[in-house]
Amino acid sequence: MDSFIGRLYPSTKFLLVVVMILLSMFTPDYRFQLGLFAVILILSLLSNTLGQFLKVFLKSIALIVVFIFVIQVFIIKNPDSQPIWGFISFSEMGLATSIDMSSRIIAISSSIIWFFQTTSVKDIIHALELAKVSKKVTFVISSTIQLVPQMSKLSQTISDAQKSRGIETEGSLMIRVKAFIPMMGPLVLSSIQQTEERVLTLESRGFSSTIKKTSIYAIKKSKWDYLIAAGCIVLFISYLVWRNR
Repeated sequence: MDSFIGRLYPSTKFLLVVVMILLSMFTPDYRFQLGLFAVILILSLLSNTLGQFLKVFLKSIALIVVFIFVIQVFIIKNPDSQPIWGFISFSEMGLATSIDMSSRIIAISSSIIWFFQTTSVKDIIHALELAKVSKKVTFVISSTIQLVPQMSKLSQTISDAQKSRGIETEGSLMIRVKAFIPMMGPLVLSSIQQTEERVLTLESRGFSSTIKKTSIYAIKKSKWDYLIAAGCIVLFISYLVWRNR
């Protein structure tokens, strides 16, 4: 977030992501989707988040893509399916479908991942506040964004506590399942406790107060934000004109 792209205003990066998602949805060609993915890789490189981006991508999106490929090509029956072994068959129609679906998922999800890796929650919330968005809506959005990281961190803490007490948490699938079930109780209770603590903290800071508040944290739009936003709008309008020719 210390890069030039990371310092852009949150709404500018969000508009860029929205344009890429719309272009991906309106363009069925998988080569175009992969081109958008290449653009995201370049943006991640310029944002100094390429390593982090690839780590998240390989752990999540890549697994989904492999799952779609296996199901569409070898499991789902199509008119051109050719038996290989048992219930497993090969389908060129399934291959084409999997490529189309996977390329769209890669293009759309990678742009969303890039946005959250280059934009801090603090910047998003402050931008919403400056846009006069309701405080309740802002709180819901911030809580939703922070939910997964907080739950992941909390589950790791509980897992470490179980390891220190001699409970096996690593090994075969059955061992992991046995360790996961007892962890759900402390995880849910801790989440409820954190929610109550967060509510008390907000009330102590005057969350319900109608008085205009000031903030020592400030973010401002630069000329680059206006230029990039204008470029995104011109690009999307040009694309619509080209599509309707």
